[in-house]
Amino acid sequence: MIRTCLLALLSHWRRNPLQLFAFLAGLALATALWSGVQAINAEARASYDAAAATLGDGQYDQLVPRQGSTIPQDVYVDLRRAGWLVSPVIEGRMADVRLVGIDVLTAPRGVGASDMDGAAAIAGLNDTAPLFANAETASAVEGVAEVHIDASVAPGLAIGDVGVVQRLLGRDDLSRLLVLPAQPMGRPDLASVAPGLRVQSAQQTADLAQLTDSFHLNLTAFGLLSFAVGLFIVHSTVGLAFEQRRGMIRTLRSLGVPLRLLIWLIVAEMLSLAVIAAGAGIVLGYVIAAFLLPDVAATLRGLYGAQISGTLELRPDWWLSGLLISLLGTGVALAGRIWQIRRMPLLASARPRAWVMAGAGRLRGLAVASALLLSTAVILGVVGQGLVAAFALLACLLVGAALALPVLATVVLGLLQARTTAPVWSWFWADTRQQLPGLSLALMALLLAVSANIGVSTMVSSFRLTFTGFLDQRLAPELFIEVDSADQSTALQAYLADQGLEVLPLLTTSRQIAGQPARLFGVRVGPTYRDNWVFLATTPDAWDRVDAGAAVVVNEQLARRAGLWVGDAVDVAPGLTLPIAAVVGDYGNPKGQVITAQSVFQDLYPDIYPTQFGVRSDNVSRLRQQIIDKVGLSENAMINQAAIKAMSMEVFERTFTVTQALNVLTLGVAGFAILMSLLTLADLRVPQLAPVWALGLTRRKLGQLELLRAVALALLVFLCAVPLGLALAWVLLSIVNVEAFGWRLPMYFFPRDYLLLGGYAVVAALLAAAWPALRLMRTPPSTLLKVFANER
Repeated sequence: MIRTCLLALLSHWRRNPLQLFAFLAGLALATALWSGVQAINAEARASYDAAAATLGDGQYDQLVPRQGSTIPQDVYVDLRRAGWLVSPVIEGRMADVRLVGIDVLTAPRGVGASDMDGAAAIAGLNDTAPLFANAETASAVEGVAEVHIDASVAPGLAIGDVGVVQRLLGRDDLSRLLVLPAQPMGRPDLASVAPGLRVQSAQQTADLAQLTDSFHLNLTAFGLLSFAVGLFIVHSTVGLAFEQRRGMIRTLRSLGVPLRLLIWLIVAEMLSLAVIAAGAGIVLGYVIAAFLLPDVAATLRGLYGAQISGTLELRPDWWLSGLLISLLGTGVALAGRIWQIRRMPLLASARPRAWVMAGAGRLRGLAVASALLLSTAVILGVVGQGLVAAFALLACLLVGAALALPVLATVVLGLLQARTTAPVWSWFWADTRQQLPGLSLALMALLLAVSANIGVSTMVSSFRLTFTGFLDQRLAPELFIEVDSADQSTALQAYLADQGLEVLPLLTTSRQIAGQPARLFGVRVGPTYRDNWVFLATTPDAWDRVDAGAAVVVNEQLARRAGLWVGDAVDVAPGLTLPIAAVVGDYGNPKGQVITAQSVFQDLYPDIYPTQFGVRSDNVSRLRQQIIDKVGLSENAMINQAAIKAMSMEVFERTFTVTQALNVLTLGVAGFAILMSLLTLADLRVPQLAPVWALGLTRRKLGQLELLRAVALALLVFLCAVPLGLALAWVLLSIVNVEAFGWRLPMYFFPRDYLLLGGYAVVAALLAAAWPALRLMRTPPSTLLKVFANER
């Protein structure tokens, strides 16, 4: 019995290969988009873990210079002789490879490559000592030094003995010192041995996994959205398959097949097909991830300095998640139909369109579910805290709006039908209403795709306008100069003062402020700051108070995370508390900043000298050459601010490459959903169209009406997608950005872009409806006449 029943069920797919293709392709596309995003995230996180394991980042306290970026080697020797158990680290770049030198004999356990041991330290005494890197990085430094392949080393990183790396970099200093956990008692204070160093605790070290968490969460959210859009295809196909198999199910049950056995066979059949589709989707997801990974790597490197591998590995965590979520999605799509089989009387499916009649009562349920989800979204928007709540808000908003679409469409089509007097158009609107149960899922997919495009394009364009204005504000000085020593700093300031130019020296140090890791800046308040900086909130005399040393300016990130705003007091340093005079937008920076007057900063840190300068000049090229000739700085120490702006804009544009690609894929999947729904509905509609054809409407006219129906529904979806997309953009700009990065972006509107997206949606619907309409136009009259010989 089991074999016979299973063959009967599978025979449906043999007779309807298009439905089988729709099911497999829909689930494969959904799984591909999800698993592709997960593969990218898994590769990035594996790279972060490898970097942390290799270098001990975040595991040990470190000694870093108070000023500059290097430590003289004799300072390390003095610390060791004084009893400090520290291990030297030198870092530098050679082309695109980060070179790190460590001392294996003194480094804490677990720092360095897995193959490095005492032999490597002894080998470091000669010129043939090897570097350790993974295969991808080894090819980049081939010919420079001998390289041993070690898969445990993070991508873009080569590790060697400290002496070997010093020779390769042409340096005789160090970058930082790792502090071993176990220190001897009675060691002298750091200030008495190395006053130029400070302790950076392990908790203050940047954790790349945490820093980039919001970026990966955004990718995961769009991957899940893409999966949901693809899942609509599966849900629609499963429903139509059961619609067509109602006679078979009635016959099998009438012949005595137990209901429980029939349900188990249907579940086994669908899950087996789901495994096949998921396997194809995982392979396709690997291809998508491999295509997008270079842009993701460039984005993370530019925004966060995070180096991730440029090649993919087949990691179990992402392909297993793709398999599991595809099976879960199929189970969700199948659950409703199984419930209908259990609830429907034995002979009910003999009536025409019994499945649609059984699902007609769902409209009220959709309205109730939509209202509950949208109400939950409002509540989360008011009282929710954290990224999880922000993305839960997005999920409730999108799903609630999607569930409301069939209800709204039914109401709109009913109003159109009521206001139509011509018989053909009255039938047209009534027939369109009748098709909604079969098309609703595809229309929901289109709604999500279009609204996601509107939301993300609004966010990107708003960010572009705001970010460009922010760069114009921060990069107002025409020339940026960076020095390496106190002597260079003094000489440069003296020369620029003689030239009568406006000079903006920048003093900076890192410290904890208001319980947050932050950068404290000392600035010379002048016309550039007064004329170019735009504040989010300010007192009338903000810069005057800052210049007098009576107040500070903080960036939005610190203000929001610490719960501070204009007028609140902030502990700038031990014994110094100043009020906040203004809050400034600091887009693109995840860390807090406090800006005070140069005089206040120098009173707090008299040993710190300015290493960075902004200079206003009408002739940048001439000034650069004069500084090279008179002060002795190298050309590499000076940067035209226009170059910085161009580099920043390039990083920004790369940031959204992946999400834009996902949006394009999502819109394509939505069009595919409409195509599959229309094709699978085409055969079911022949009995409904035959009487209209017999009354005088030609097949050509019926095909044109089918195209018009697709355009009308696409326009209705677009009109619903605009407010939903704008709501999505507002959530991303005002809630998700604040929770993830600490800043809120202003929202701008771009009607031309929205109309263009509406055109894309209409074109996608037209292309999807073209094939079914063409099939209808070419349907032989004999096929239409056979309808009248049928019992229906």
